[in-house]
Amino acid sequence: MARKTALTSENLAALGAERLARLILDEAGRNTAFKKLVTAALAGAQGPKAVASIVDKRLAGLARARGFVDWDKRKAFAADLRATLNTIKDELGGADPSAAAGRLIRFLILATGVFERVDDSSGFIQVIFHDGAYAVPELVARMPEDGRVALVESLVAPLCTDDYGLIDAAVHSTIPLLPPAGLAAIDTLLTTAAEEKDGSSNTTQDWSRTSRRDRLVRARQAIADARGDVDAFITLDRERPDGRQDTMAVADRLLAVGRVPEALDWVRRPVRRGLRAMTKADLADATTGTDLQDRERVRLEIRILMALGRKDEAQGLRWRTFEALLDVEILRDYVAHLGDFEEFDALERSFAYVTAHADGYRALAFFLTWPRLEHAATLVVERRDAWAGQHYGLLLPAAQALEDGYPVAATVLYRALLDDILTRARSPAYGHAARYLAKLEELGACDLATAGLTEHEAYRVGLRRSHGRKSGFWSLIEGSRADDIRRSGTVH
Repeated sequence: MARKTALTSENLAALGAERLARLILDEAGRNTAFKKLVTAALAGAQGPKAVASIVDKRLAGLARARGFVDWDKRKAFAADLRATLNTIKDELGGADPSAAAGRLIRFLILATGVFERVDDSSGFIQVIFHDGAYAVPELVARMPEDGRVALVESLVAPLCTDDYGLIDAAVHSTIPLLPPAGLAAIDTLLTTAAEEKDGSSNTTQDWSRTSRRDRLVRARQAIADARGDVDAFITLDRERPDGRQDTMAVADRLLAVGRVPEALDWVRRPVRRGLRAMTKADLADATTGTDLQDRERVRLEIRILMALGRKDEAQGLRWRTFEALLDVEILRDYVAHLGDFEEFDALERSFAYVTAHADGYRALAFFLTWPRLEHAATLVVERRDAWAGQHYGLLLPAAQALEDGYPVAATVLYRALLDDILTRARSPAYGHAARYLAKLEELGACDLATAGLTEHEAYRVGLRRSHGRKSGFWSLIEGSRADDIRRSGTVH
């Protein structure tokens, strides 16, 4: 049963209309964005025309505004934009989806002017506009078909100048909702727009012209997808500027329609490098990270090879990718496609490969992810002098994972973390260092000498000798001991 103070519909209704009205008026007096939402709700009771009138005034004001929004006013400005968006989506959208969709497009078109007069380094304002773009298809889906076509037709012109991808997102999400005749009409408009814009510029290296043309081509590709016309999609992809062709998208569509040999040819075509992802392990090992597009290309090529019945080639590609990236999921996929009784030998071979890998942090991350903590512990101890405590984002979770079953390995990592803080005199982290030493006290009973490690007491003496003047750290240690003595009631 819900608490009587919980903010539920039932509890609020129990307060009575008069008291709720007072609370709303009080909050509206303090919160401009809330006041606008309440005003829109009141207008909604009069019908969609009243709500549309309020929205139109807000959009007109937004279009006229020229003043720069200072940082101290940015939060209130963002709340006001969010209130406008919610009024369009909820109040007006619930009563008249067509009217709401049209005004939502106007809202998105105003984004460029807004971004020019506000410092949005945090991205708060952009999120609001992108949320608006994502809301377009929901409104369009509730519109009559002829209204949908007219709406998308109105997007062609702003698409040409859409540098933030908002209109682009709205176009791509609404094209699948159009009837066949509407698709043909929009395709003609996009083709005409591309020809007109091309004729207006003689500068072949114009970046904005290249981007504009590419947006129009991709919109036409969305139409080809809606028609299920793979050949049209491919023809359009060839029209895209150099370096922007999406060979993976073509291969994926060819695979989907059963044109598998062609898909293999396309997926193997050279492409420009994509975004690279850097994990904590990559940073620690100073690698170049992973090309995300290349990883997806490999997965697609494997699917194509399997569809062709070329399992051995697919397995070979899986193994080579695992060797290159130490990719856990690729190895799982490789093992899943082995024959009966082959899994054990393959895993032993793969774990031995990871253990010997030059990138120690990536190897450690692999064993923690699989998980194979016994191999992680072996790796940590064998490379006990290689771990740098500055990479605590990886080493601390590893130490915590190894504490219970592998205290020697955990000791190696906690010492690396502690030594790094003290060696670099990172006084803001002395509290962490004190906790690491306390953890080493707990782990001190394990057999460290067998692994070639200094016993805990000798290690602690060494800390005193090397870092005895770091009073901020030792005061935390002595304070912790005093607290322990008081709690236990023991006096030394």
